[in-house]
Amino acid sequence: MSKKQHSICHTKTFESIYQKYAKDLRRFIFFKTQDIAKAEDLLQETFIKLWDNCDKVAVDKVKSYLYTVASNMFLNLVKHEKVVRKHQNAIAIHQTNESPEFILLEKEFMDKLDRVINSLPEKQKEVFLLNRIEKKKYREIAEQLDISVKAVEKRMHAALLVIREQIGNI
Repeated sequence: MSKKQHSICHTKTFESIYQKYAKDLRRFIFFKTQDIAKAEDLLQETFIKLWDNCDKVAVDKVKSYLYTVASNMFLNLVKHEKVVRKHQNAIAIHQTNESPEFILLEKEFMDKLDRVINSLPEKQKEVFLLNRIEKKKYREIAEQLDISVKAVEKRMHAALLVIREQIGNI
């Protein structure tokens, strides 16, 4: 057999790689996106990228390559969605039924909330954002930060106290 047939570029080898990694990779991407359609799209794009670069990826590096590509594609998707949301928000402000006063008050509130969150001590801010923005459970945060769930609870409680004190209940 030639070297080419042992490479990822060989159709049967590529298919066996897909069979071996697709299910776990789909789960990994879904965990990040929380959207099965996006997870499927990113999974397919990840394997297309592998196929496009099959002659550059060593067989023993395939798994790490797939997870790296999937993570990068997810981050690119997040960036893209952020740009889209910003654009939609800009359009929505011009097409809203809300009064200009309401829009101004809402913007002032969001600015104040951002300032208060950014003024939190780093550890409290990190826990608050992981829980409230990334929707992670305390247990997941504890694992990610390598601290106890109790420590996560204390940091969150302290962050919420500061936010309530400076803004009120949110």
